[in-house]
Amino acid sequence: MRADARKNRDHLLAVAGTVIAEQGVDASLRDIARKAGVGLATLLRHFPTREALLEALLHTSFAELTARAGELETSGSPEDALVSWLRDCVAWTTEYRGVTVLMAAAIEDTESALHASCVTLRAAGTRLLTRAQDAGAARADIDGTDLFALIAALAWLGDQPSLAPRADHLFDVVASAILTK
Repeated sequence: MRADARKNRDHLLAVAGTVIAEQGVDASLRDIARKAGVGLATLLRHFPTREALLEALLHTSFAELTARAGELETSGSPEDALVSWLRDCVAWTTEYRGVTVLMAAAIEDTESALHASCVTLRAAGTRLLTRAQDAGAARADIDGTDLFALIAALAWLGDQPSLAPRADHLFDVVASAILTK
């Protein structure tokens, strides 16, 4: 990619990140383009769909959360690793309101631009869960899909103004329900 095209793409991603953090994942693409100082056609040339824009915007975060799971797999107790990763995921998902709905849909939709990243992230969490289960530290009756759903539920709580003050407490309740120790 040419340097000027890369600069334009990076600028669009920076503006999109700000707008989506403020307005959620359903923010108007036209609004993103306008705030970036470009036409909608320019935005769509770089990112032909909302999902393509979101995948580009979220790719680094997905990779970081996946790498974090890998680090946690080899350090600390299995239960601490699982809870730490869960907390990181929930914190990240609250950064972009509505992203969990897209992630849940993308898991099932192999055509989604977010599918591969979401599947990889769920697999990373599943490995941490399995490690905790093998150590007898986590319930055996849940799987990676359940874990992914719990992350979405906890992120939703953080998006609700009336429940947000209780989100940390409810995270602890859910984490203790997953763990057996």
